[in-house]
Amino acid sequence: MTTKYEKLLPRFLGYVKENTRSDEDSTTVPSTSRQTVFLKKLEDELVNIGLENIRIHPVNSYLIAELPSNLDYDVPVLGLISHVDTADFNSENIQPKVVENYDGKSVIDLDDKGEFKLDPKEFSSLKKYAGQTLITTSGDTLLGSDDKSGVTEIITAMEYLVAHPEIKHGKIVIGLGPDEEIGTGADKFDVADFGADFAYTVDGGPVGQLEYETFSAAALKVKINGKDVHPGSAKGIMINALGVANDFQNALPDEEIPEKTAGRQGFYHLLSLNGTVDSAKMSYIIRDFEREGLNDRKAKVEEIVDQLNQKYGANTVEIDMKDQYYNMIDVIKDHMDVVKIAEQAMKNLNIEPDEAPVRGGTDGSKISFMGLPTPNLFAGGENMHGRYEYVAVESMEAAVDVILEIVKLNNERKNN
Repeated sequence: MTTKYEKLLPRFLGYVKENTRSDEDSTTVPSTSRQTVFLKKLEDELVNIGLENIRIHPVNSYLIAELPSNLDYDVPVLGLISHVDTADFNSENIQPKVVENYDGKSVIDLDDKGEFKLDPKEFSSLKKYAGQTLITTSGDTLLGSDDKSGVTEIITAMEYLVAHPEIKHGKIVIGLGPDEEIGTGADKFDVADFGADFAYTVDGGPVGQLEYETFSAAALKVKINGKDVHPGSAKGIMINALGVANDFQNALPDEEIPEKTAGRQGFYHLLSLNGTVDSAKMSYIIRDFEREGLNDRKAKVEEIVDQLNQKYGANTVEIDMKDQYYNMIDVIKDHMDVVKIAEQAMKNLNIEPDEAPVRGGTDGSKISFMGLPTPNLFAGGENMHGRYEYVAVESMEAAVDVILEIVKLNNERKNN
């Protein structure tokens, strides 16, 4: 097929085949060496495109590159950010499938056996992609549109500007970073070194998403110390760690889980439970749009821990609970001009902005609190983080269009 941006599709297909999954149990930056390998490949690509001051930051491992201004006056420096890692789902041997001219109603078989399907009856979003080209998984891996789409779109936009010097633009800096999916990628982001006056993460979902209100978030690790003895003489002695884990989960509000919440409702989400009678570990994420609500949820966890330790004995349940990021609206509300530029760019392209609060977070949440206002633009993906993930080529093209339109609108913002 032919695309509006010639290299966009092959670039994306090449990127997603690279395994760049992050690892929350790692203590290195990046958390996996495969991200470093990919970042170095991108570094070579950016050199070939013709960007300048290309470097991998020695502390945070962001790949940073610059496109100098070709204006004869100063405008604010635009930053564009995305992440190279993918989520906690099988990402080995990704084999993307291209479905051209999808009719919007047919069932798409992902695997050869027909076990996994994209069915419009289950995934109603498919209906809006009639006549478009979809990129899907092969059923046994994720796709990696989150955020290989964003990486593709940013690099494609930069390549287009280099190839079209007649398009006027101010200075643009891009940052491609690791470990967003494990919540640590932006922890050491260097705003001063990056050098932008305002920025966008290109890390959202379907066309039109413009996000500047996110969850406030915490991560919770629970360790349960059981006591394993022979079951024949266990009465009054045994403490079954798996049973205590069950008590912990059941003590949380049973309606406040992702599958039972929507809109502005927060939740507790059990990610994993592993263990034996002797010892068990649980991993959670905790989400709420309000900082006070997040604090209330953390207080609920501590209350449950106290109750269980009173019941089973001191230190039976131990926790490690840390805040991850906060609702970026607390910062963006004072920089709504950044939102207005993106809104206008979309409207100029006949794209209706969708500004609903995002039930998630982006690196832009942390970066905004570091002093660089960074709302989130759509990257196009649907059903992200699993085998049913897909993205339309036309959605990625639209994201490139929006980036280029933001660049043009920024030309009107002369610095005093």
